Amino acid sequence: MSKTVVAIFSKETAAREAVENLRQAGFDREISLLARDNEGKQNQQQDNMGSLTGATGPGETGIGDGVGTGGVLGGLAGLAAGAGALVIPGLGPLIAAGPIAGMLSGAAAGGLAGGLLDLGIPETESRQYENDIRQGKILVSVQTDDNRADQANRILQEHGSDRVRIH
Repeated sequence: MSKTVVAIFSKETAAREAVENLRQAGFDREISLLARDNEGKQNQQQDNMGSLTGATGPGETGIGDGVGTGGVLGGLAGLAAGAGALVIPGLGPLIAAGPIAGMLSGAAAGGLAGGLLDLGIPETESRQYENDIRQGKILVSVQTDDNRADQANRILQEHGSDRVRIH
């Protein structure tokens, strides 16, 4: 059975370190990030940053390619797959990376809480996460099986998250 481990971080450095440790532990495409793009930039230049998602040479693309990483996710670029910019009513511009990016792009009209419901997160907690993002916090989640959910939970807790929940 699949679980979603969700953590909220107030500090970008703590979120970055947590994601790096998750990757070292073997989590990769299961990791999602979500935060407000406080600068609202959508720079469409491709800079071939060579992200941690596997882009290693010219012509390969990484997480930062084609995505404005202004605001809080600037230092997190390259840590999860599939980054994209989207606008959610009531929240404004967001940067989303990983599996959550695809999920939310289809649910943008229904708001963030509606998109999180699709990940199996209860409505009350989805609304709290939406408020956290509105306040400028960073959501890091990991979709994994039962066997690895505790490991992801432990890594996220070790890095000073405001709170961690397994759904």
